[in-house]
Amino acid sequence: MPVSKATAQTANGSAEEAVSTPAEKVELRQSAGDEEIAARLRRIFRASGWFRNLSVEVTEGIALLDGSAQTERYREWAGSVAAKTEGVIAVVNRITIDPDVNWDFTPAWEEFSSFATRVQRALPTLLLSIVILVAAWQFARLVSYVARWSLKDRISSPLLLTVVARAFAVPVFILGLYLILQISGLTRLALTLLGGTGLIGIALGFAFRDIAENFLASLLLSARNPFRAGDLIRLGEYEGIVKNLNTRTTVLLTVDGNHIQIPNATVFKSVITNYSTNPSRRTDFIVGIGYDDPTGQAQKIIEQTLSEHPAVRDEPAPFVVVDQLAASTVNLRVFFWFDSEIYSPVKLKSALMRQTKQALLNGGISLPDEAREVIFPQGVPIVGEPKSLPDKSASPEKPETLDKEEASVLDAEGGLENEDEAALREAEATASPDEKENLLTSKPSGETPQE
Repeated sequence: MPVSKATAQTANGSAEEAVSTPAEKVELRQSAGDEEIAARLRRIFRASGWFRNLSVEVTEGIALLDGSAQTERYREWAGSVAAKTEGVIAVVNRITIDPDVNWDFTPAWEEFSSFATRVQRALPTLLLSIVILVAAWQFARLVSYVARWSLKDRISSPLLLTVVARAFAVPVFILGLYLILQISGLTRLALTLLGGTGLIGIALGFAFRDIAENFLASLLLSARNPFRAGDLIRLGEYEGIVKNLNTRTTVLLTVDGNHIQIPNATVFKSVITNYSTNPSRRTDFIVGIGYDDPTGQAQKIIEQTLSEHPAVRDEPAPFVVVDQLAASTVNLRVFFWFDSEIYSPVKLKSALMRQTKQALLNGGISLPDEAREVIFPQGVPIVGEPKSLPDKSASPEKPETLDKEEASVLDAEGGLENEDEAALREAEATASPDEKENLLTSKPSGETPQE
């Protein structure tokens, strides 16, 4: 039976002859012997040209195949042909695989030539796509610039202005990508790109939830503008001057010169106390006087002392109330108002407490210690002659040191000026690049205090 040959291309690009097996038995003359069957198989295998050192022996209907073939397919084909030959009852296929080393670069060159042809055909489309991409990028930048210029008077936050401007520019660039895919014949991919941008955004939002949360919080803080750079605020347990607001954190500078970075999501959810919104602040302190002293007179002395201090505001006026009847003292709470942009709360309170103490002592008001119970089991021995008590009716001499005690400010207190500006100047020299990215508007230096 004739055996057909055809060439086929394998997966690695090399040319290989197609292998086909007979559908039915290979017919021989009736009652052919083993030698005739072996001769017939030798002629068929030699005609294929696929085998080397071929040896075919047939004994009692059992075909013994020896030699080597280039591929496994050729080996299987030889066994299949022998098995379908009439008179063969079994096949022992001992053909080994001995592939040839192919140094023919023709398939590789043909593939390269095919690729070069495809590139030449796609070159006009590629150049047009590059032109459209560059044009879309430049037009998107122009749209962003126009949007920023037209909205700069309406949006004061730098971050919010940037986000809004890019929101106008991004659709323009995506439209350019859509046109490129359409020209390239990738219509389905273009539709997938437009429909998948939202899904990609959602997936990224879940993957970077904390980063996205802080970024959105920075947008909302920029829009609401609850504080500005240079404001003194309190966020939960933290208090300091606002240095800047970036896309991730809000940076506070404490009066000790420490930097505190608080995530924007935490800032947005926290209760914010802004001391700089209204520079006129009220604070207080407590003074304890004796039960035998006239309370009203002590209140009048304290109120007069505070009213005479230049840092205490006349309106609202300072006032003194009885806060607590303690074990050994009547505690008076003193309230006063001052300008926090000019005066330091800590320094001013120190000066007022010092002056209040001295004014009460000068007015004959006692400042007793806390009550303590002291027990003497063996009694109290008296040694020496008792000294005469001083005459309270005589006016005490005023020591020279009292003049300093009554002064409104001392050098030891460092003056009454607010130290926030000094702390900010000290921290600017050590600011990190992340901290220099400020998304807040700065507080004007010459801003008029709000009454």
